[in-house]
Amino acid sequence: MNKTWWKESVVYQVYWRSFYDSDGDGYGDLEGLIQKLDYIKELGVDIIWLNPVYESPDKDNGYDISDYEAIMPKAGTMEVWERLLSEVHARGMKLIMDLVVNHTSDRHPWFLESRSSRDNPKRNWYIWKDAKDGKAPTNWRSYFSPSAWEWDEATGQYYFHSFAVEQPDLNWENPELRQEIYRMMRFWLDKGIDGFRLDAIALLAKPKAFSDAENPADIRYLANNPGLHDYIREMNEQVFRHYDMMTVGETAFVSPEEGLKFVGEDRNELNTLFHFEVCDEMPSWDMRRFKEIQRRWYQVLWGKGSNSQFLNNHDHTRQVTRYGNDGPYRVQSAKLLATMLHTLPGIPYIYQGEEIGMTGVRFDSIDQYNDIAMKNRYEEEVRKGRDPQEVLRSLQALSRDNSRTPMQWNDSLNAGFTTGTPWINVNPNYKEINVEKDLADPNSIYRYYQKLIRLRKDHEVMVYGDFEELPEWMEDERLYVYTRTLGDTRWLIVLNHSDDPSSIRLPAAYREFTLNLLLSNYPENEADSADRIELRPHEARIYELRRP
Repeated sequence: MNKTWWKESVVYQVYWRSFYDSDGDGYGDLEGLIQKLDYIKELGVDIIWLNPVYESPDKDNGYDISDYEAIMPKAGTMEVWERLLSEVHARGMKLIMDLVVNHTSDRHPWFLESRSSRDNPKRNWYIWKDAKDGKAPTNWRSYFSPSAWEWDEATGQYYFHSFAVEQPDLNWENPELRQEIYRMMRFWLDKGIDGFRLDAIALLAKPKAFSDAENPADIRYLANNPGLHDYIREMNEQVFRHYDMMTVGETAFVSPEEGLKFVGEDRNELNTLFHFEVCDEMPSWDMRRFKEIQRRWYQVLWGKGSNSQFLNNHDHTRQVTRYGNDGPYRVQSAKLLATMLHTLPGIPYIYQGEEIGMTGVRFDSIDQYNDIAMKNRYEEEVRKGRDPQEVLRSLQALSRDNSRTPMQWNDSLNAGFTTGTPWINVNPNYKEINVEKDLADPNSIYRYYQKLIRLRKDHEVMVYGDFEELPEWMEDERLYVYTRTLGDTRWLIVLNHSDDPSSIRLPAAYREFTLNLLLSNYPENEADSADRIELRPHEARIYELRRP
């Protein structure tokens, strides 16, 4: 396997508008991020992934870009951004930018030109179609609304949008558009950034035939269409290969086999990807299913391409609430999930607040939510006649706002996030769960993350070691037991993902080893032997297997 700096890295995602507000306007900003860089550095991470900061009307929290080469005033200025990059690099970390090239804002000058007339030179930079029988060209849904088409009265055609009405899709079949995108990418790379997280990258190529879907609700037809990998290879040829950088693609609806097309080291496309077989397709914790997903991706990608490990981000509910126990075992559960993600094969991602065990939230009213996808779905369901409170309850658990509440810095007003009124309400539990409290506790979740990351930096087995499950527990619903092996080094990871205690007796082949405990998420431990390992609720242990 080829060794590279990005494979050995740990990534910290900053959703800046919820991170730290430096000027009291209620929004986090780049200056606030600069002020907290030492906190991120102390955690031990290598790369900061920054959510979009480009000029935007902010209909979808910055994912509707109106100027790729300017900074949104809410976030700051280009001068502040340049200082951020300099300060990140001065601390030995790297910065990757979140880039959206599937669509723009409907306020982008390109789209304003495109919709100005049918014969405008940029008309074909977006996707326009005539009505069909007086209705939309197809029955396709978008991610955020019942139709992927919006009627434009001025020019008498529909335009296509995979997401919100305000986010028209770009037409990647247009070579002039592609060249402008590549020029823009070089603009940022020449400023010194270290890579891109490529939003919705699997959607660039559209279906060749614009015809009705048999099941429009299953929007897989929006992704992974013919021509997609030609675009990405061209992107790599013209941009990526000329820089020492990291690329990670957000790839919807991919199997391991499809995923390998994006990240195969012989393919010259992307370095690594996010797949969503867990976060999009596993609503609550299912150990057997999770193991099976990990198994398939490892078997297909290992030694050929790189995977990512994450259970939450700005689009998905916080992991300790959705997949763990955010009640009596919150601390142990948060540490167990961290242990799992940092010891499984792939690059671990930490979403801000995860490192202190922040939890999801349930607001009382739809008016307290900002998530455009949730609000659109709420309106759609209420219009069908469903009870508004029932609809709200059904949408709360997976609302994207679960992960977007402000970072909880301390127990002062608004969790120390802002001196103003926060753009979204703070989670009420901030007095109990906050950075200040975790930094003061040597056994906190934050301190545990530091130890995990240090282990990864000091031991290549966590990065390049082969992965193998112990077959005795492959179908177990609570226990996850596996090894990582590199040369003569073998580590054993034992996880009890359960509110109940458990115990294991290792197979005979393991009883010739001495178990050297490297890390556990409980402060005190009894001496272990291969004959019997007693596990408390949500206990995680990492052992080095030593021959006597």
